Amino acid sequence: MLSKYKDLIKSADWASVSAQTSTNLESKSALIGSDVKIKGDVISEEDIVIAGEITGIVQAKSHHIHVANTGVLNADITGNIVSIEGSVKGNIVGLENVIITSTGNVLGNIECPRLSLEDGAKFKGSIEMNPLDVTASIS
Repeated sequence: MLSKYKDLIKSADWASVSAQTSTNLESKSALIGSDVKIKGDVISEEDIVIAGEITGIVQAKSHHIHVANTGVLNADITGNIVSIEGSVKGNIVGLENVIITSTGNVLGNIECPRLSLEDGAKFKGSIEMNPLDVTASIS
């Protein structure tokens, strides 16, 4: 299942995002670069790749949120699919799936119907995997 998202997870640079969007016109991705620092809420209506730093809230309820290996978030995250290669301190809600890769580091609670933790992933918190509660809790 993870292979479906490997292209997005493996690379979080602008060239990969541009190539992805140009080959699939219906797919849009936003990139927050490694030199960008945001304090506040980020609400996206498209897939988002975060290689920089965010303090606040990140939401893309119908889309994929990917935290690249250089991404550092002190934020609560809500997305359809959430994949973590970098560092997250905050709660994560994945409406469909949450993936923490081998380089991922999460300190916070996770709520999702499906969770993948790769060998080497770091996680401290609680996990709630009741698919009926996930959609009700964010409404």
